[in-house]
Amino acid sequence: MKPDKESLWTRLWRRPTSRWRFGIPAGGLMMFVAGVLFWGGFNWTLEMTNTETFCISCHEMRDFIYPEYKETIHFSNRTGVRASCPDCHVPKPYVYKLQRKIHASNELFHKIVGTIDTREKFEAERRAMAERVWKVLKETDSRECRNCHEFQHMDLEQQERVSARRHEKAFKQGETCIDCHKGIAHHLPKGYEEEQEATAGT
Repeated sequence: MKPDKESLWTRLWRRPTSRWRFGIPAGGLMMFVAGVLFWGGFNWTLEMTNTETFCISCHEMRDFIYPEYKETIHFSNRTGVRASCPDCHVPKPYVYKLQRKIHASNELFHKIVGTIDTREKFEAERRAMAERVWKVLKETDSRECRNCHEFQHMDLEQQERVSARRHEKAFKQGETCIDCHKGIAHHLPKGYEEEQEATAGT
């Protein structure tokens, strides 16, 4: 005579045997600890790559970009408030930050193959690189600029009259910070200003 087959429901509700009684909780605890360590390590790495020191650890940024940034008001000003590389180029919201880090893998590839490892190569690519950054800022309504600058908090009476009128007109027309402030932290591509003046004159 065959023994009765135990139903799945009965097996699930049966008390664990001494063999498995401590195995499941211990395994779950180990998985939890491993998850916490992984998540902590991941976030630590994420934040370590969000520092100015990390940004200028490669010679392309240190030698070609950083000296330009040091000449600007974002580096040194009367209030002592600085906007460093990650403040402008890495979003603060977590989801967008992760997206930016994924896109940065392409930059690592170009670092390996030496796309801009000389001044000549860098200048040849400056326009394309600048336009990519401008495009992102335009699409996000200059989100990273607005981390520090908000139009509704600007005291237009403290600005020069021309600047105040320009700001009001630009925002009414749906423009964003980067539409007027290209070159605020880095040199503009060669010939860009002349090209814009020629376009405005036509």
